[in-house]
Amino acid sequence: MAIENPSRQEIGEILKNSKTIAVVGLSDNPERTSYMVSKAMMDAGYDIIPVNPTVDEVLGKKAVASLKEIGGHVDIVNVFRRSEYLLDVAKEFLEIDADVYWAQLGLENEEAYDLLKKNQKTVIMNRCIKVEHAMTK
Repeated sequence: MAIENPSRQEIGEILKNSKTIAVVGLSDNPERTSYMVSKAMMDAGYDIIPVNPTVDEVLGKKAVASLKEIGGHVDIVNVFRRSEYLLDVAKEFLEIDADVYWAQLGLENEEAYDLLKKNQKTVIMNRCIKVEHAMTK
């Protein structure tokens, strides 16, 4: 099925009603897009959970190796992994208590999208969460 994102208005509602964002692939390198976007979202008041098995801490937050290590509810899983990894992340996403699967700008995977939609999940792909947040202010 073709990838179809929620409307801008729906995305605005998602961002307004969300508090916790787990960021898969969050780098501890301030030069990386994942770091800059996550810092901006943190500065906007969101609780960021770094998900990266290769780092201990990012933005002053203890990192976890996988989504399954997160205790508690996650509103948005924001993915900064190449498109070929989106399906694996989608499968893990389905195992935790999370509401929205969000693949960053430039990232799409139809197989992951179909799996998530089949499981009645909200899916956003190929959109930057920081840009969308700025547009909804």
